[in-house]
Amino acid sequence: MIELRNLEKRYANPQTGQDFYAVRDLSLTFPDGQITALLGPSGCGKTTTLRMINRLIEPTGGQILIDGADVLAGRPEALRRRIGYVIQQIGLFPHLTVEQNVATVPDLLGQPKGKTRERVRELLGLVGLEPAQFAHKRPAELSGGQAQRVGVARALAADPPVLLMDEPFGALDPLARDHVQDAFLDIQRRLKKTIVMVTHDIDEALRMGDRVALLRGGELAQFGTPDDLVRRPASEFVRQFLGEDARLRQLAGLRVGDLARPGDAAGLPRVAADLNARSALSVMLREGAKAVAVVDSEGQMRGVVGWQALEQA
Repeated sequence: MIELRNLEKRYANPQTGQDFYAVRDLSLTFPDGQITALLGPSGCGKTTTLRMINRLIEPTGGQILIDGADVLAGRPEALRRRIGYVIQQIGLFPHLTVEQNVATVPDLLGQPKGKTRERVRELLGLVGLEPAQFAHKRPAELSGGQAQRVGVARALAADPPVLLMDEPFGALDPLARDHVQDAFLDIQRRLKKTIVMVTHDIDEALRMGDRVALLRGGELAQFGTPDDLVRRPASEFVRQFLGEDARLRQLAGLRVGDLARPGDAAGLPRVAADLNARSALSVMLREGAKAVAVVDSEGQMRGVVGWQALEQA
């Protein structure tokens, strides 16, 4: 578990003689095994907060605890080897193969080569990259989505309990972003890492976050589930920031397969179980249907999802 206690990052302004706080009196607990999205407008302190957790930026006050241990008490290099890190620019080493890139941290930790090779192959398969096809390619031979998947595999290679992600999907086109996000959520359902993810994208935060921490001016505006922020905004700022269509945005984070219930599917348009609820709503509106029939990847009926299920989701 990651805990921030009265965390601050203060900078001196030589022109005014006054201090400027990028982060001020921030206290948060990131739940184990869940994704917490740090969301907010530009300059609100979300990236600074993320970088303080692995000490790329040193705080000027407060505490950072991981599993009860103060991370400020040890060496930053040792800390970073225990934390996976994924960034928007990916940062793959161009002169190394995909396999060598993913093996970077295990090699630094001195893990046996055979064990590392097996782990790398396992992770490439996990992120949807066939090892026989991709292990020996160079980063220049990959698409943006493929490179981002390699970045995720590299971050997971040493099996870190904590994963930090700074705008990890921001550089991808919308189609590739959706596919990589889906793949990542599938991985998270299996691995259940403790993840802190910075994003400026409201849709992404509501879709991927089990919890959302909305920051404003370096301070916490609201922390809770996506449903908390959408249905019970703590202030006018929260309501306005999420927008009047926040409920529709939230539906993008729900899969119709999780909402399906037994019912009469006769004459209803069919949708795949992994389709998000907002897209299912679009199908209902386009087809003039009161519900959709949900089928799995083998074409087997999973149930139906109607207006009421979407309203209550």
